[in-house]
Amino acid sequence: MIVPYSQTDLKVGDGATAANTNALAVHYIGWLYDSTQPDNKGAQFDANLAPADPFGFALGQGSVIKGWDQGIVGMQVGGIRRLVIPPSLAYGNTRKGAIPPNSSLIFEVELVSVDTP
Repeated sequence: MIVPYSQTDLKVGDGATAANTNALAVHYIGWLYDSTQPDNKGAQFDANLAPADPFGFALGQGSVIKGWDQGIVGMQVGGIRRLVIPPSLAYGNTRKGAIPPNSSLIFEVELVSVDTP
């Protein structure tokens, strides 16, 4: 199912603000979008919640899906944001591991740290 992009702050942080080119560390959970499930959360396909090993990447540099590069800008450290991402901002018509082609995705992302270049 293709859904429109949306972002919702579940918790607003109070630390440094994420901007393009910043090096970020996040914790996250990813689900396939399923309109028949509570909160539209279908099968979980990935997660990184290990406190000692957050996922790191440079924001706005194309190292993650477009829905993350677009949806994490403006988050503050300590914040949690729910991203609903259509295929055009995720993996499109390509299968990616457990993610079927043309899948809409849901992520809950917690911003752990921001380092400016």
